[in-house]
Amino acid sequence: MRFARTSTDVALGGVVLALLGYSAYQLATVWGPQYWILDAVAGAVVGVIALVRRFDRWRAAVAGLGVAVVTIVVAWTAGLPAEPGPAMAVGLAVLVGSGVAALPVAQATAVAGGGLIVAVGSLSIGHSSGIGTVNAIGWLVAVLAGAATRIRDVRRRATAERIRQDERLELARELHDVVAHHISGIVLQAQGARLVGGRTPSQYDESLAGIEVAGAEALAAMRRMVGLLRSDDLVAGPVRLDELRELVARFEGPAVELHLPATEPSWPPEVMITVCRVVQESLTNVARHAAHAATVTVHVTQQRRAVAVEVADDAEPAGRHQRAGYGLIGLRERVEALGGTLEAGPGKATGWAVSASVPLEAAR
Repeated sequence: MRFARTSTDVALGGVVLALLGYSAYQLATVWGPQYWILDAVAGAVVGVIALVRRFDRWRAAVAGLGVAVVTIVVAWTAGLPAEPGPAMAVGLAVLVGSGVAALPVAQATAVAGGGLIVAVGSLSIGHSSGIGTVNAIGWLVAVLAGAATRIRDVRRRATAERIRQDERLELARELHDVVAHHISGIVLQAQGARLVGGRTPSQYDESLAGIEVAGAEALAAMRRMVGLLRSDDLVAGPVRLDELRELVARFEGPAVELHLPATEPSWPPEVMITVCRVVQESLTNVARHAAHAATVTVHVTQQRRAVAVEVADDAEPAGRHQRAGYGLIGLRERVEALGGTLEAGPGKATGWAVSASVPLEAAR
């Protein structure tokens, strides 16, 4: 992203410099010496403002439009060539388009209105209708491009928020099963304590200790999902390694090499469900974006304090395009809700890799 922005700014600077040189040559040839100075100075100032617009888009737009208005008035009163010139028109278009795309609605509207005033002023006051037309077209293109970018960003944020909300709803549905697992253990321990309390007091403390452990586990699970209750429609999720094997077996795509722990682990249900969701979403990404891959490797391992999941494909470089779509937004929401991390990007050699780490201690 930073490289793209730098490249855009370098290109903008090059265009402004080229237009400044072209305008200076044309004005000196047609109007005579010194008539190019105002155009060159004003165009350079607005060009520099356009290059630093990202520091403060609102002040940059106001400053650039202010310079343009002053330049129009000076050119009109002094009988100089029409303004804004081509270089300034490009800078103003960038400032207006950037402001319309990113500023709050009121400020974006003000920037668009200011650009319209400059365009109309250039058309009505300038000595050349051609310059006025260039400014009017530049303003129109800037407003349309900025509005299109703004609409796209609004839709993208709305989609991302909807996916986050859906994931929270899914987590809320699973809360019933996660907590029910722990509460059932507490109930059984309490029933056992009542039975043995009168006959074998020595086992009474042991039963209470079991209740304490089960209660602590239930609290740890609830901390990860507290505040996510939004629905009464509760459905169960996979909680065993067999569910992962079945998930891979149902996958319609490249061959999958599945590597799981040798024995059934005693992971908390919310951790196991999250592991399955990471694998499921990653395989879905492969099917959508890298169906031409030969092999997909799935590694699920228990580290000292966390469960590590990695899903990687071996797609050719042509398939290594950006795959960090909306599905990964909800997936990251789920993993981070458990205190874990998730990363997705190009693999070490070829293809794409999704890696997640879900802590076990935090879940307990």
